[in-house]
Amino acid sequence: MERVQGFGGFFFRSSDPEGLAAWYRDMLGINLVPTAVDQVPWMAEGGATVFAPFAADTDYFAQDKAFMLNFRVSNLDAMAAQLEDAGVAVKMVGDMPGIGRFAHLTDPEGTPIELWEPAAPQPQE
Repeated sequence: MERVQGFGGFFFRSSDPEGLAAWYRDMLGINLVPTAVDQVPWMAEGGATVFAPFAADTDYFAQDKAFMLNFRVSNLDAMAAQLEDAGVAVKMVGDMPGIGRFAHLTDPEGTPIELWEPAAPQPQE
């Protein structure tokens, strides 16, 4: 069976596409979509990607939103501090043993975003 190799992109509507793309670039380090052959798209670092449908009535993210973006980070505290220094409200939401730590925020259009610092791999006995 063939399988997809990874997450290739996420396409969504915006009332201000250029401004929102700049926010993601400036706040989260995601390169703008290339418009020329010499420009580089965002290159995600290797690691787990979770594909998780939620119940329609979940309260894990805003009821009026159909999705939440989840981004892996290597240092959640540093990323949260950087965002807060830029005026972005960040809510630390906890630690799931063996899974990692999480924080929530929204982009300027209210899209829910989760930052995930995966737990360090445990040595095998």
